[in-house]
Parts: sequence; structure tokens; C-alpha cells
Amino acid sequence: METVSAIMDRFDASHPVIGMVHLPPLPGAPGFGDGDENDREAIRRRALADARRLEAGGVDGIIVENFGDAPFYPDDVPKHVVAELTAIATAVTDAVDVPVGINVLRNDAAAALSVAAAADAAFVRVNVHIGSAATDQGVLEGRAHETLRLRDRLATDVSILADVHVKHASPIGDRDIERAAIETVERGRADGVIVSGPGTGAETSLADLERVADALGDAAGESPVFVGSGVTSDTVGDCLESGADGVIVGTALKRGGETTNPVAEARVERLVAAARAALSSDE
Repeated sequence: METVSAIMDRFDASHPVIGMVHLPPLPGAPGFGDGDENDREAIRRRALADARRLEAGGVDGIIVENFGDAPFYPDDVPKHVVAELTAIATAVTDAVDVPVGINVLRNDAAAALSVAAAADAAFVRVNVHIGSAATDQGVLEGRAHETLRLRDRLATDVSILADVHVKHASPIGDRDIERAAIETVERGRADGVIVSGPGTGAETSLADLERVADALGDAAGESPVFVGSGVTSDTVGDCLESGADGVIVGTALKRGGETTNPVAEARVERLVAAARAALSSDE
């Protein structure tokens, strides 16, 4: 089956706003049972409520992520995590009409791709797709060679968004961000790249964004570039004007701007409106 590399064709917007469903700790994680979502049904209700609020607020896509599972397994989550994520992701894809993506933290691309294929999700996010990075989980190494071959074996058209100089990490080696982006697309064959700040909710450097967008526009056939952290209703316009083809937003869409809080629909509406206004002003 031929895979789809034109990830932008999946969205009904020229510059998609993708919202995050940050899952609370899943069964088996150290934090499971500490909060209100202390059983499987409560976790699923929370995920569905967040996804529906995101869709109602106007997002163009959603990513489901096991954000609450810290400390994260480096690159191979247990089978029970894959099972929980598949059940939740399937419920989300059934509940909304926008494309859904999967990110399995910290860097289990095989699990993310498998969950996405089983749940009929549209894309995955891979934190370290090529090269290597020093993280709080130790050294993570990209497995693009395995991920692309697994996608072929699964006969799925799931697209791959890959981070460049990913947050919560330091790249190993002397490749600048432009070269890393080009190699992620040309040699890692990612369908698009993500540029982010140093951590969750941290503002992304517009200079880094512009460097990556210019590099890919010149060398890699206009591959899409997404901003992956720190986007707010005040900054989304700057991100789009600086070369972003889309944005991934989590923290700014939550009640009180707290990453672990539920999605606030009014915040979603404000950010989406700001993005649309910025695009309209450029036309």
C-alpha cells in the first residue's frame, strides 16, 4: 500500500491548529490513581471530553499523548501501555471528525505507529526520528530505518511528524538545526518536522523556526514545518508569519494555562480565531 507523504492534505485548513489530549497517568504508571481520573473509565471520559472541546473550539487536528506516564520508558513501552492507548485512541477517533495523531512518550515510534494503524489515526509524532539526543531518559537514538519499514509492513498510510532538536533534550553531535531538519526529511523520510522550545509550554524560537522553514523550502521540497511548544493566542500569528505551516498547542488551551488541566473550549476558540485572523491579514 502506498503511504501518504502529503500530510497537509489530511487537514481541512491550509495552516492547521492541532490540539493536545494530554492523558493522565495510565494504569501501571507511578501517578495512576492520584487524581480524579483513577480508573480506566474516568481516563477515557477525560480524553473524550478534551477531544470534543478541542473539536468544538475549532481545531483542525488532535494528538493523543500519554503525558501523565512520567517517568517515561525511553523507547519501548510495555504492552499494557500500548493496549490502553489503543483503546483510548480508538474512542477518540470514533468521537471526532478531525484527524487524530498519536505520540507515545518518550520515543516509542513503533508503538505509536501500531496504535495509529489499529485506531485509524492519521499521523504520529516521533520525538527522535534520526540522530541521537541526551534526555532525562538517557540517550535516545532515532530508528527511522525501523519506523519506515514497519509502516510498510503494516500497510498503513499513517504520516510521520518528526521533531528537530526536540524539547527536553540536547542533540548529540554538531549538526545545526537546518541540517538536522533537512536530514530528517531527506534521509529519515519524515512527512513533516516540528520545531519546539526547550520544554513543554516553552516558547519556540522564531529564529529557529525561520531557519528550518528556509532550509526545507530550499532543499527539501517545501516540507511542512510545525511549531510544537509555547504557542498562545498572542504568539500564534508570529509563528505563522515566521514560516510555520501549522501549530501544535497543548498548555495554552487548558484551564488556567496549566498543562495537566482539562481543555477550556473558550481558550481554544480564542487561539483558533487568532490564527485565522493572522492568516487573513496576510492574504
